[in-house]
Amino acid sequence: MRRRTGIPCALRRVRWRSQASKKAKVSAMAKLFESIGKLGLALAIGGGVVNSALYNVDAGHRAVIFDRFRGVQDIVVGEGTHFLIPWVQKPVIFDCRSRPRNVPVITGSKDLQNVNITLRILFRPVTSQLPRIFTSIGEDYDERVLPSITTEVLKAVVARFDAGELITQRELVSRQVSEDLTERATTFGLILDDVSLTHLTFGKEFTEAVEMKQVAQQEAERARFVVEKAEQQKQATIISAEGDSQAALLIANSLMDAGDGLVELRKLEAAEDIAFQLARSRNVTYLPSGQGTLFQLQP
Repeated sequence: MRRRTGIPCALRRVRWRSQASKKAKVSAMAKLFESIGKLGLALAIGGGVVNSALYNVDAGHRAVIFDRFRGVQDIVVGEGTHFLIPWVQKPVIFDCRSRPRNVPVITGSKDLQNVNITLRILFRPVTSQLPRIFTSIGEDYDERVLPSITTEVLKAVVARFDAGELITQRELVSRQVSEDLTERATTFGLILDDVSLTHLTFGKEFTEAVEMKQVAQQEAERARFVVEKAEQQKQATIISAEGDSQAALLIANSLMDAGDGLVELRKLEAAEDIAFQLARSRNVTYLPSGQGTLFQLQP
């Protein structure tokens, strides 16, 4: 009986020990996974903090730092990767490369003609003045500044010239616009690398008036040509008549001096010329003089 009761007790002990070892292994694995999870969470939080503390400034760009407690800082940050205080500081990126912009303007000339002008501007901000530009104007400084100052300068310059001068003196107009606009943009911290007039047209009425003027000028030129041609023909007729008169006078003087000899000389020259012309003709046959050759032929 003691042996029978001892065997089940031993089995219970073995089972209890195996179950205890399994529970210990499960607890150890749970602690390991918990440690790994905490480490991963810590790494993720640390990576997020580090990532939020870094920012990049690309080539041709500059950054201005806005601090929640001190406002916009005067330091301009250059290209590369930089650190900041998360949540407290915020970078504002500006493109400092030259960019084109077309500004169309409708204005009036000195003689009150409507003029449509399109100005192409190549601009960029002054790097050292980016904090002032961001504080006083904003990130969209080109939208706020360029259209207004371009319209102002173009209207002031175009009003100094007539419509015809805007075409014939276009280079001078472009140079004055460039000088005045560059000086005006400097006050806002902008640099204009190039200013050019790309489009210049006038109103419909002025275009029609120019066409009518050109037609009238062409008709006037044609009429002047006709008058000059008639004058030249008149002069030619006078010169020819004077030549004939002088020739007749010379012939009359020669007849008075030489008598009929000159007439006989002219007859001989005319006969020689007629004989030369007849000799070259194939339809002319020469017959001996004093003989009736055609009458001696047999019928």
